[in-house]
Amino acid sequence: MLLTLAGCAGPGGNSGGSPVLYPNAAYKTMGEAAANQHLNQCLSLAQSSGLHPLDSNNSVASGATMGAAVAGVTGAVGGLVFGRGDLNQAIKYGAQSAVVGAAAGGTRGAMSQQPSGTYRQFAQRCAGEKGLDIIGWQ
Repeated sequence: MLLTLAGCAGPGGNSGGSPVLYPNAAYKTMGEAAANQHLNQCLSLAQSSGLHPLDSNNSVASGATMGAAVAGVTGAVGGLVFGRGDLNQAIKYGAQSAVVGAAAGGTRGAMSQQPSGTYRQFAQRCAGEKGLDIIGWQ
């Protein structure tokens, strides 16, 4: 059940967030529609230059791996320390903990996706050349 929930929290259609523009003088002069059009051109240019919005190391997979490793080891050690049976029982308890940790870590990874640093820098520089100021990503 937890793995199903983690799968549901996957990346979906989110391409890693979108830039937020500061309404500076250039933005106000060109208007919101034109500013967004310029920004979309910058994002398209970044992608056509071979950059991808999401980091190459998939945050869902890396979060699941980290969660499984931490919870699995913690579960196995906890089973031994608190006397949950013999070594085989501790390993079984560790494996069960790893499944829960993988689901939690994968969900956390899906929720924390951010555009890659190079993609963000490219978009910010391109927007800056058009007079626009990206103040963050959401």
